[in-house]
Amino acid sequence: MEVDNSVSTYLQAQQRQAPPELAQYFAEFEDLYERKIWHQLTGRVEKFINIPEAASYRVGLYTEFVRDWQKHMNKVKLVLFALAAARQFDNILKAAEFMQKISEEVDQPDSQDAYALAQLETAHFRLLLNDLDATRECLEKCQKMIEAFDSVDPVIYASFYRVCADYYKAKAAFGQYYKNALLLLACISVDELSMEDRVQRAYDLAIAALLSESIYNFGDLLSHPILNALHDTEHAWMVTLLLAFNSGDIGKFESLMGNLQKQPLLVQQEAFLQQKIRLMALIESMFRQQGTGTHKVSFASVSAETKMPVDEIEHLVMKALSLGLIRGGIDQVDQQVTVQWVQPRYLGKEQIKSLVDRLAKWEERVKATSLQMSQTAPELFV
Repeated sequence: MEVDNSVSTYLQAQQRQAPPELAQYFAEFEDLYERKIWHQLTGRVEKFINIPEAASYRVGLYTEFVRDWQKHMNKVKLVLFALAAARQFDNILKAAEFMQKISEEVDQPDSQDAYALAQLETAHFRLLLNDLDATRECLEKCQKMIEAFDSVDPVIYASFYRVCADYYKAKAAFGQYYKNALLLLACISVDELSMEDRVQRAYDLAIAALLSESIYNFGDLLSHPILNALHDTEHAWMVTLLLAFNSGDIGKFESLMGNLQKQPLLVQQEAFLQQKIRLMALIESMFRQQGTGTHKVSFASVSAETKMPVDEIEHLVMKALSLGLIRGGIDQVDQQVTVQWVQPRYLGKEQIKSLVDRLAKWEERVKATSLQMSQTAPELFV
């Protein structure tokens, strides 16, 4: 079979013009195309477009080559090739229109997964144009489609959670952003992200964790490798701040107050952060109390732990109860808090050490009780 003249002209021109490390790909493309080995050809094109140095070739490769044999390839791959080209456009509106056209082309009964992916990526460009309504409508539509699929390619889940996360970031819905950004990271490898993207995603997740009104357990983030991206950067202090909140360390939080000026969102929400760190301190205090066998804690003790006036403790505890951070009750007369349960926590090294110490003390109490019983009622141990 002879290679189509226009395709041949394009591929041979690229072989002459491209750097040697890229020219070899165009030679392979021509050979595989001529022999109609579509699956291998798809794989080689996919590898090529993911090479950073090949960015300037992506639009031409799609329009001059991929379009010629697209009927022979997996349609999800086709959408990914088109997306790689669209990301090179200088004009976001044209990129959105380009992906919308692609979504219409793959809107067939046997390629609804590709259609959902194309729609999601179209929504991404619409989001960049600040068209939040169109983005929301697309997300709702695609969510129903994905839920109806028997199986879903991870790349589609990744696209869905990425667009969801970016949408909620634009809406300043911190809790929803946090949830979807972590689900995105569950669908991909951190290594797939550029270092710039890793730093930005980790930074955004840290901001969302701090400012969300519903997140008081940072375990999923603190244990995720994405957070390592902030080390040795200007944002390294954010990791320290997260650890301070996780352990309810008010002193450490106050020592980092100067860094808050670097992020306007944190400055705007300083009053909320002050309340949140005290709620975290309350949880940490109650968590430690559970290991002592004491379920009742005085307002004065809570006041010392949270650095709040005694007359404000009742309101703080009520807030913790309403958020489901603790379970128990308040004795207003005796000014005591009874705690029956504390929200599970992510434990740092110091907290684990404290837990080990508490277990050791518990073991000592058990041994002491056993010894006392054996002395007062030896017949029970016969």
